[in-house]
Amino acid sequence: VDLKECLQSAEFISSSDENFKVLEDGSVYTTSALSLSAEKKTFTILLKDIQEQVEKKIHVDLVEEEKKTPNTRHARDTVLKRTKRRWGPIPSVMIENSLGPFPLQIQQVQSDTAQNYTIYYSASGPGIDQDPKGLFYIERETGNIFATRAVDREQYPSFQIICFATTPDGYSPEVPLVHTIRIEDDNDNAPYFTQDVFEFCVPENSRPGVVVGKVIAEDRDEPYTLHTTLKYRIVSQTPPITPAFSLHGDSGVISVLLPQLDRELVPSYTLLVEVRDMAGQPFGLCTTGTVVIKIEDTNDNAPTFKQLQYETRVEENRVNVEILRVSVVDLDEPGSPGSGAVYEIIRGNDDQAFEITTDKNTNEGILCVAKGLDYETAKQRILVIGVNNEAPYLLAPHSQQLSQSTCSVTVHVLDMDEGPVFKPCLLRLDVKECEDIGTAIGRYVAEDPETGNSEGIRYRIPPGQCNWVNIDDKSGEIRTVRVLDRDIGEMRRGQCNVTVLAIDRNGKTGTGTIQVCIVPGNKNFPRITQTDYIMCRDRKPICLTAQDGDEAPYSAPFEYRINDRRLASMWKLTPHDDNSWYLSPKSDIPYGIYEIPVSVIDNGGKIGENVVRVNLCDCVTPSECDGRSRQLAGGNVTLGLWAILAMILGSLLLLLILITICGCCGAGVMHRQVTDDCANHNLIISNTEAPGEEVMDHNIIPLQNTCDQGGYGVKTGEQQTFEMVKGRGHTLESVKGGGHQTLGSVKEGGGQTMMDTCRYSYSEWHNFTHPRLGEKVHLCRQDEEQKHSEDYLLSYNYEGKGSLAGSVGCCSDQHEEEALDFLDQLEPKFRTLAETCIKR
Repeated sequence: VDLKECLQSAEFISSSDENFKVLEDGSVYTTSALSLSAEKKTFTILLKDIQEQVEKKIHVDLVEEEKKTPNTRHARDTVLKRTKRRWGPIPSVMIENSLGPFPLQIQQVQSDTAQNYTIYYSASGPGIDQDPKGLFYIERETGNIFATRAVDREQYPSFQIICFATTPDGYSPEVPLVHTIRIEDDNDNAPYFTQDVFEFCVPENSRPGVVVGKVIAEDRDEPYTLHTTLKYRIVSQTPPITPAFSLHGDSGVISVLLPQLDRELVPSYTLLVEVRDMAGQPFGLCTTGTVVIKIEDTNDNAPTFKQLQYETRVEENRVNVEILRVSVVDLDEPGSPGSGAVYEIIRGNDDQAFEITTDKNTNEGILCVAKGLDYETAKQRILVIGVNNEAPYLLAPHSQQLSQSTCSVTVHVLDMDEGPVFKPCLLRLDVKECEDIGTAIGRYVAEDPETGNSEGIRYRIPPGQCNWVNIDDKSGEIRTVRVLDRDIGEMRRGQCNVTVLAIDRNGKTGTGTIQVCIVPGNKNFPRITQTDYIMCRDRKPICLTAQDGDEAPYSAPFEYRINDRRLASMWKLTPHDDNSWYLSPKSDIPYGIYEIPVSVIDNGGKIGENVVRVNLCDCVTPSECDGRSRQLAGGNVTLGLWAILAMILGSLLLLLILITICGCCGAGVMHRQVTDDCANHNLIISNTEAPGEEVMDHNIIPLQNTCDQGGYGVKTGEQQTFEMVKGRGHTLESVKGGGHQTLGSVKEGGGQTMMDTCRYSYSEWHNFTHPRLGEKVHLCRQDEEQKHSEDYLLSYNYEGKGSLAGSVGCCSDQHEEEALDFLDQLEPKFRTLAETCIKR
């Protein structure tokens, strides 16, 4: 039978005929042997949904199956015959707490093979050879299953045993049978409440139908049967007055029944409730429980004053003094927001001279004087005070609106001899940071209330306060006594309160307060945090970042400028953000170290001068040109074989240059013959401004084809000259920039030599050496009286930078391919060796 099609949520299934048993899956079994007559057999299946209170019925008709005439088959056809199997009976049912007699037969299992074999039956499983052991057994010859004692369903709701059918020789003609023995429930457990006492709360004046809470009971009997179908009811109520609550019989929900619950009349209710199974039928089992319902207070009572009129007195000019206490009566629960009083002055306090607060301990109103009263202005003040509660009013339905309670207070002002009064009582003075000592920052005076002027009043600052300012005792003028700097420890807050006393002729005093506030100023110069940088061949822009110790608006944003015009044409600055700018070269400038003067201007216009040192290096990574890595680590240095060999070769080369120069200077004693074919490799000194004829002279100095000379000296008599090819303070850049160093300036350079890295082209080398070789030739032929020889014309002074095309002399035959640029391509190890050999 399809039960779900009739009622999907069927919880209770029963049959009207006890000869038929209906299972939950809709299977119908006979409980005993039946013989059907010619008439059909009819019974009804009853379905119930206990929660929804729905019942459905299914009518079942049983008819005898019609016998069919078998078809005629050929002799060769096999006739199949279907026989009924008795080895799979329906599940057995045993009533819980059965009274016997025991042993009680509950089922029989038989095998159809017993017609051909001698079959012995056996079983195993819970209740037989497992706990609880010995509850069931099976007869060996008949297959009857017996129970030996009563069973508690709540402990063992069902058993599954395995039945076996075997022949005497151990052969099993049947598959082992799993047989279920279900224990049918008996109403042997009374329902019980989950709590001993249920406690609920509900606000007073709640409307009928408001849910208060829910009581819950349970039953250990089989679920979804009448044994566990519970009903609730209220047995009694304390106090025994009109019932205030109702209890839903099926759900156990308690709700408000009385339209007016007044906490002031009944603060709590106690209910005795009962739960009964069997759907509340009289023969069902029952249990009682207790429910306590507390009525929560709501603000349905307004506070009222105990007195309607009050009188009090106060001296004039008294401030922050209590002059009166008023009290109220409130029927709501003490200590709750519904009884907490909130007082207010309704009338008579337009100048805010009075204020009233609530004492939380006593719920009284405290009336105080907030501002001094003046007897000459008003001798009497009348106040009207009202009171309310902290919580809003929640009234019962159809109740009358509550009105606010008020009272009047008469305040009598007493005349007193008054002291001076400062106006205003708090004076704020702003002082710029780092002002000079003695700067006047304001004036603070008091008046005599009796006369209305400041005559005869003296001023002073009591000791023990911050000593930033002082006050003139007669005029009240305020001046600084210290330089106010926000960077000093006690001035970091930037504010100080100073109490000032005013004393009249009668010795009466008045007090006032000066609040001195330091206004931040522009006292710090902006500075660049990092000034040393290395820029490699990729010429990636450098980010310059500045800091300023001042606060806004005297700090960022900053503006950067390059002060030197020549460097400004080579380098440029571009903004990045408020604090940082980018520094980058404008064009392909030569490698070298540049010291760039950069001015940083803050938002207040203050200029900070900085020098940024940029090492523009022919490198890939800055570590290759890191000056710090090139410093020798003290005196503990060991030179390698190649370093010693390089030093010896350098010394020999220097000695050869000195010999050559000395030979030039001694040409007056020893004449040298120069062949014509060497004319193209000599420098010719001409004593005319225009190009003259070529002169072959034994005083002409041959040009040395080297770039490793650190310098050479020429000594004539007592005078010594020293020429720097490239060294400290005398670089090729200085020549390219248009500067001219005379022999005296070179001589003052200290005569130090330094090896050149030979990174310059031949044209740059020629522009640097040409004017110096001319000066050498000019000085070589002077006699002891510093006069020129007859064979030499006077040399003109330096007239400025020459043409970019260079000279067309004999040195112009040198091509760029003959320059020493190959030294730039040396390996890093050789560079390290060369740097080690440099004399610093």
